[in-house]
Amino acid sequence: MNTSELEKLVAEIEKKDLSTASHTWRVVLYTRALAELAGMDDELLPRIARGAALHDLGKLDIPTDILQKPEALTDEEFAIIKTHPVAGYDRLIAMGETDMVVLNLVRHHHEQWGGGGYPDKLRGEEIPLGARFFAVVDSFDALTSMRPYRKEVGADAAERALIEIRKGIGTRYCVSSVLLFEDLYRSGRVDWVLSYYNDENVEVPHEALEIP
Repeated sequence: MNTSELEKLVAEIEKKDLSTASHTWRVVLYTRALAELAGMDDELLPRIARGAALHDLGKLDIPTDILQKPEALTDEEFAIIKTHPVAGYDRLIAMGETDMVVLNLVRHHHEQWGGGGYPDKLRGEEIPLGARFFAVVDSFDALTSMRPYRKEVGADAAERALIEIRKGIGTRYCVSSVLLFEDLYRSGRVDWVLSYYNDENVEVPHEALEIP
């Protein structure tokens, strides 16, 4: 899958789920930066970035009226939403994807450290490293991005997000992933992602994916 094909898929996801806006590209950049700070091998960086870009691919199989529902979801509707990690994984398998770094992040990005996530209720180090990183990144972005009910972004929102994420250490999140992300945020390396990319119609720099 080249960069153009990946961007077309992401555009389809964003068209289907309007709430994603620039979310996809922000989490790509956060996840790659976090992997770099963790000292992951250079050859893994574009692979984990592609997994982050495709994490919501399975939402293409979720009915639009559920994805774009303005009211709270019913239990039945939320159960349908929860099928998207496996749906995305299955789509990638059908497309011929064999990279387990990509596949594992897509399938397991909603697993929780304490075993309360989905789809496979993995716990602790059973959760692939990329998915552990992504769980923190995804929550941080959700808590710091513009929504109809929340307009504030920036440093204050980020500080509150970090407080909320710390509360989930040991249950939702891996402690080392949380501490590493805090280090990344406080280093200032991702300030530009939080501000410039926040729900603007922008494209991810190709160097973040390193796909020729």
